[in-house]
Amino acid sequence: MAKPDIELTHPDRVYFPDAGVTKRDYRDYLVGVADWILPHVRRRPLSLVRCPDDIEAGCFFQKHHAEGMPAGFKSVDIAEKSGETAPYIYIEDEAGLASCAQFGALELHPWGSRIDDLEHPERLIFDLDPGEGFDFADLKDAAREIRALLEEAGLNPFVMLTGGKGIHVIAPIRAGASWDDARDFARGLAKGLEANDPDRYVAEASKEKRKARIFVDWLRNQRGQTSIAPYALRARPGAPAATPIRWDELSKARSGHDYDIHSLPRRLARIKEDPWKDYFQSAAALSPNAVKQAREQGGD
Repeated sequence: MAKPDIELTHPDRVYFPDAGVTKRDYRDYLVGVADWILPHVRRRPLSLVRCPDDIEAGCFFQKHHAEGMPAGFKSVDIAEKSGETAPYIYIEDEAGLASCAQFGALELHPWGSRIDDLEHPERLIFDLDPGEGFDFADLKDAAREIRALLEEAGLNPFVMLTGGKGIHVIAPIRAGASWDDARDFARGLAKGLEANDPDRYVAEASKEKRKARIFVDWLRNQRGQTSIAPYALRARPGAPAATPIRWDELSKARSGHDYDIHSLPRRLARIKEDPWKDYFQSAAALSPNAVKQAREQGGD
């Protein structure tokens, strides 16, 4: 694939000191996985984790567009909770991905909806985070349990290694459900897990309550919330990558960071076919009855 015409200044700047990964390496990675990552980030508002110098020198989130940004970054005005509108970043193509490299945006976190239909989410996401005393095998079991619950609700869940400690279980949904529907369904499912096995699961973000349980993070299913994109890197030592896998591959997974900037492209070259190839076609309706039951479970 030809490299986009985005000027790359200081291409030898090392973004990941421990792994020796440079700005040029990162640009080449993004362009190389463009066909895999773009369907999940294109025309979605993005929150970017920027590390302008390197991951050790400090990183921060940026979601608003500003003058002087690389040409591949587009802007869309979005109403915020305050009632004011603000310009949000989104990208369209490979030039947008190359702009992430130029801008030091090492993590891409998209909304769950597109700029063309902001008020209707297109996914449900559950982020599983292990507390003390739980290993990755426990997390895999939790992912399978959530899969079963989502399938009972008529949805088609997929699984991803986050590039960090955890696992994401993600179900694409047809546009039509509101953000309130998505939030209430996700909260009810998480609270149901906690009610059925309170020694194992917790649905609250409190650090004290999460300490010795698996936190089922449902909070990303709200307007304006974001989550790491499939195939995006993480701003962590080793340049790990968020990696979609098939459910039948989960048993072999050793951690949430099995793959990185080097090994993920090798995996993609080996498997040739996207393990999530049916992701968008698998979107199912979030039924009013499922939302109603979840609201009852969640205490609404």
